[in-house]
Amino acid sequence: MTRNADAFAELFTVDGVFEAPLMPDGAAFPRRLVGREEIRGVMAAYYEQQGKDGRTPNLEKSGYVLHTTADPDVFIAEIDTVFDGDEGDVSVSLVQIFRIRDGKIARLRDYFAPELMD
Repeated sequence: MTRNADAFAELFTVDGVFEAPLMPDGAAFPRRLVGREEIRGVMAAYYEQQGKDGRTPNLEKSGYVLHTTADPDVFIAEIDTVFDGDEGDVSVSLVQIFRIRDGKIARLRDYFAPELMD
């Protein structure tokens, strides 16, 4: 939400994986990023482009629910983010599955609507 690629990338292990399985083949945003540095670079470019659309996340209107699993290193987050925009609020819902190793994200599978990445 902060659009800080450095901070986001530092949440991952050095060999961490960020996946967006619903992205179609050939989309501008890749389905899979491997390694902290690739995550940092791609997310920095995405955040720069995203910041130009005038939408700002509203933390007071947004919310999430965390679900634990039988594996203590895996949890699921349901996220509803509300963005304030020039033409009214926009709500975006997504699900993320996290696998943690040594306190960092080893793998993040982010299920969101691909058209959000345009």
